[in-house]
Parts: sequence; C-alpha cells; structure tokens
Amino acid sequence: MTDAARTTIDQTEVDRFSAMAAEWWSPTGKFRPLHKFNPVRLAYIRDRVAENFGRNPRSARPLEGLRVLDIGCGGGLLSEPVARMGASVVGADPSEKNIGIASAHAAQTGVTVDYRAVTAEDLANAGETFDIVLNMEVVEHVADVDLFMSTCAQMVRPGGLMFVATINRTMKAAALAIFAAENILRWLPRGTHQYEKLVRPEELEKPLAASGMEIIHRTGVFFNPLQNQWNLSPDMDVNYMLLAKRG
Repeated sequence: MTDAARTTIDQTEVDRFSAMAAEWWSPTGKFRPLHKFNPVRLAYIRDRVAENFGRNPRSARPLEGLRVLDIGCGGGLLSEPVARMGASVVGADPSEKNIGIASAHAAQTGVTVDYRAVTAEDLANAGETFDIVLNMEVVEHVADVDLFMSTCAQMVRPGGLMFVATINRTMKAAALAIFAAENILRWLPRGTHQYEKLVRPEELEKPLAASGMEIIHRTGVFFNPLQNQWNLSPDMDVNYMLLAKRG
C-alpha cells in the first residue's frame, strides 16, 4: 500500500465510539473508567510538563503559553482540564459526534478548546505543530500504529513532548483490562478492546525513535480497589504511559 493510501483510521472503532458519544461526560456511564483515570493522568501530564518546561506544577496555570494537541480527544475529558491549566488546546477526533459533544460541553463550561473533526494525517499535512501531543488511550484503536505514531511525532516541536497511554499486549492485560473490566466489573462495554490491537511498549518506541523522539520516562498505572482510584506503578504489564521528547 502506498503512503498516500495508508490511513490511521479504523472506521469500526470510530463508529463504536460515535455510538456512545452522548455518554462522554457521564461519570457513571460507559466512560466511567476514563473519569476515574483522569486525575492520575492529568497530574502526570502537569508534573512532567512543568519539569520539562521549567514551570511550577502548583501554579494555577502551569501550562500557560503552551500549544497542546489532544489527538483522539473523544468528548474532551482531557482537553478541558488541560485548557484550564493555561494551554492553548486543539482537540482532534475523526468522529463528528464526539466533536459535537465536546464542543457543546466546552460551551456550557466556558472553557476554550479548538475542537476539530479531523485525523492526525489532516493536521500533519496542514503543517500543524505543538509543544505537547497527548496521545492517550488512542493507539489501541487505530488501524496503523507505526503510521499513527510517526504522524503524531511529526507535529512535536523541538524540545516538545508526546505523552502516550495505552494497554500492554500481555495475558495479564487480557485477563484484567479486557475480561474482568468488560465481563466482571462491567466498567466497559464488551468489545471496547480487542487483544490483538493492544500495543507493547517496544512497538511504540520503535516508530518514535525512527521519528527522532527519545523516551524519557515510563510508568505503569494500576487501579487500587481499596482506594477506588488509579495510581502510578512500576508494573507496566497492563496499563502504562510513556513520555517521549524531541531533542
């Protein structure tokens, strides 16, 4: 397949999330796990950005003046709080329904986010660049991981960062993140994740390195049922986050 014919879009995945779009902002709905996940990933983003760009993570707007892309933004669960931290945020998603929900919610809350129903390829081809690319819980839903990673990396400015969060392709992840989450805990609708589409860290690191990005931090993330919250962990067997930097 030629580069011109390649795409990162898996239309089945786009349709799946479009069908659930109305539930994005319900903390007890189908996106409940992401609502639970938001505090730990937002803190991780804030602290690592502050460290990289010499900011005070405890300030009211630690991301002031930084341009951020939230790729695969869905209903805007990350875009809005990142904008509140002072960033200029572009929220991009191939689903018109997701962007409609995200735009309506931002209008209700008074948060300014530049929402666009576009693909990563659209943005890269338009020459868009960013200080930070948030690539969170997206790679396990795309059609071509290598193309998606290289396309996103292309938009990171010199000295900029890309955050990636996803699920490892391990038997432990199959048991916990798919079977238990979908069938026992009922956190997610059945079919939300397919084992063969889960992505190992090295499968992200390779296209990132080829695109001039260096991994500068790795962490696992696990859910503590006693605390009823997600925490960072050295165990990357299930959920994990990578941070890459362009020199």
